Amino acid sequence: MLELTKVTSKGQVVIPSEIRKELELEEGAQLVVSRAGDLVLMKKVPIPDPKKEFEKLTKFGTEFAKKKGIKSESDVVARILKGRGIKSV
Repeated sequence: MLELTKVTSKGQVVIPSEIRKELELEEGAQLVVSRAGDLVLMKKVPIPDPKKEFEKLTKFGTEFAKKKGIKSESDVVARILKGRGIKSV
């Protein structure tokens, strides 16, 4: 699909609505821009939702701790000290 667009005085470019729909580009979408000779390339860059990423990380940590038998903060401290070769504080 070829569309004609213009660069504004502020350097902004309008991405035609049909292309925005096809790529599901909404306001605030992140794009990486590069060039190859006189060709300008734009690629949609997915930015993860920080809350979802934190939930995934928390779930991973909880499952890992459960597998390793870690039940409390003192268990974590004990494992850190053991790893550092320290018998106790």
